[in-house]
Formats: sequence, C-alpha cells, structure tokens
Amino acid sequence: MAAELSPAALSEIVEMALSDHISFTQISAQHGVTPDQIKAIMRTELKPGSYRAWRKRVRDFGDRREHYK
Repeated sequence: MAAELSPAALSEIVEMALSDHISFTQISAQHGVTPDQIKAIMRTELKPGSYRAWRKRVRDFGDRREHYK
C-alpha cells in the first residue's frame, strides 16, 4: 500500500497520524487507507522507539476518550 502512495501523501499521513486532533477516520476519508494500513505506514516511517511511543499515546488516549483515533 505504501508503495502506491506518493512521498508527499506518506508525509501528510504521518503528520496527520501524529496529531492528537485528527482521527483515523478522517485520515481514511482523505487518503483511502484503513487504520491498519495507517499503523503499518507509521511503523515503516518512524523509528522503532517513536512508533512504540506513538502507539502507546494512541492507546492511552483511546482508553480515556470514547472517540479518539
């Protein structure tokens, strides 16, 4: 999937996913990728430690808020 996206689109997806104010649903609507594909993109684009920190933050916010990523 990532091979089909332009570098600019990948960069925009990463930037949107890192934002605490943009949900996976919004990213999916704009770029046509699933939440699992977003996670895979983040895994390949971020350093391993950065990816783990991002996933922890998304999980923690998701546990505290009903509607988060």
